[in-house]
Amino acid sequence: MNVRTYFQNIRRVEHDLPAGDVVVISLITPDGGVAGRVMELDRSLAARMIVDGRFRPANQDEVDAYREELQREQEEAESRFIEPRTQMIVAIHESQKKIQQRKKKQGGEDGTVS
Repeated sequence: MNVRTYFQNIRRVEHDLPAGDVVVISLITPDGGVAGRVMELDRSLAARMIVDGRFRPANQDEVDAYREELQREQEEAESRFIEPRTQMIVAIHESQKKIQQRKKKQGGEDGTVS
């Protein structure tokens, strides 16, 4: 394949792809590429990789499954980040309450208010 044909193929494939990022699935390649890995690439890069025979565009079911997996992973990551912080905030709040109660008891016994 000559260079002109190569880049014409890239432009043709890029034109056929949807705007924005494109979900693609890797193919087996002679240099050790593993088939079945799903990723989202920029439209121009996806077109080049498709022409090179390294990836294929994902069908709509595969795109939906990929996006659902991303959403699930995002929610899981957020819950792992937020949950420990919530526990710490509750613990600090409870400690502050105990300190305030001790101050009130001490102030009430000798007649002074802190």
